[in-house]
Amino acid sequence: MPLFDNYEALSFSREGRILTITMNLPDTLNAMDGQLHSEMSRVFIDANEDPESDIVVLTGAGRCFSAGGDINWMQEAVDNPAAFKRTAIEAKRILFSQLDLEKPLIARVNGHAMGLGASLALCCDVAIAADSAKIGDPHVAVGLVAGDGGALLWPQMIGYMRAREYLLTGDAIPAQKAAEMGLLTRAVPDDTLDTEVYDLARRLAAGATQAIRYTKIVTNLALKQVVHAHADAGIGYEVLTNETKDHAEAVAAFRDKRKPVFTGS
Repeated sequence: MPLFDNYEALSFSREGRILTITMNLPDTLNAMDGQLHSEMSRVFIDANEDPESDIVVLTGAGRCFSAGGDINWMQEAVDNPAAFKRTAIEAKRILFSQLDLEKPLIARVNGHAMGLGASLALCCDVAIAADSAKIGDPHVAVGLVAGDGGALLWPQMIGYMRAREYLLTGDAIPAQKAAEMGLLTRAVPDDTLDTEVYDLARRLAAGATQAIRYTKIVTNLALKQVVHAHADAGIGYEVLTNETKDHAEAVAAFRDKRKPVFTGS
């Protein structure tokens, strides 16, 4: 796959016209580090240009879809705040390029989807999760604003009242409950996840792919308008909180395996 030769944290496989993109850092639960974050900022652009696929599946290797931000990477951003500005640019590219992908995109949520992992699932056209999975956006638990997707996407999926509760607490939601709320398409028994995901992918690949693709584009227009209109504010506030004492305390507490003591500063 020459188009995807220059990736290290992502792996790729094909079945006919179905392309599967796998976040391939199972030892760290596919947590976002600098390498994976950078690759996510360009993979959907490459997938859009891929001449050999009509349908894309996004998943994680191992037992987790994505655990969110890697704690060591967070520490680097605390120590060097200027580096986080590059992360902010990439965060916008991830959101925009995922929503701009013209091909139907199915999330195979094989395990927990947290933080940016949750945003990746929500930006997919269909998100099918294993019953054992949970989804949540615990940015606030590490003293950050959920600006790279959560605060923009959750209200559109489940309404403002529900979204605010979960974004302000960072609580994780079991897959079945999340599906009932409309945060996921559906939750299925773990041992049927592949069947559910790839049966749908094959059905779409065998359909009128141009009509399916254009229907996806039109359906996503309103969501894209929201994200494009407000992403700068969300990510800007996240950049601000990266430089707070509370965020530094949360990262230190996580590394020390203790409860953080927040001071509101």
